[in-house]
Amino acid sequence: MIRDAEPEDAEAIAAIYNDAALNSTTFWNATAVDAADRRAWIAARGAAGLPVLVLEEGGAVLGYASYGPFRPQEGFRGTVENSVYLAEGARGGGRGRALMEQLIAYARAAEVHAMVAAVDAANLPSIRLHEKLGFQTIGTLPQVGQKFGTWLDLTLLQLTLDDRAGPDQQV
Repeated sequence: MIRDAEPEDAEAIAAIYNDAALNSTTFWNATAVDAADRRAWIAARGAAGLPVLVLEEGGAVLGYASYGPFRPQEGFRGTVENSVYLAEGARGGGRGRALMEQLIAYARAAEVHAMVAAVDAANLPSIRLHEKLGFQTIGTLPQVGQKFGTWLDLTLLQLTLDDRAGPDQQV
């Protein structure tokens, strides 16, 4: 079941986040968070009209997905950056795809124009998932990040969500 996150999901979301932060290069932060931090994050996303989705199976939260502004400047209004994370042992089997499909549906309903994914270039399962959902690889930025004592490359992927000829508002 995929549903909107609730404050009670914060502990499970923190555990998934911390596993990625402390043990992988799926994102380039190495600082653990607690449930209070994730409750505040869920609340802040909700207040900004941004979704936080969780995938629940058998009463356990096995993954989450969200999107937020791609860049803070107003000229990037209409473009979001996604994130999707699954608990170890829950990867594969279509769970990430299901979360992403729902996240994309939310973005389309919110009239988002483009969704961007910034993925560790070595994370081929995530890159393949995004490509299967229609994202196009835009390019790779070499050695722009670091973690675990090594330089990391960042692959950018993009999905255009509508066919508007131009933006609705001028900047």
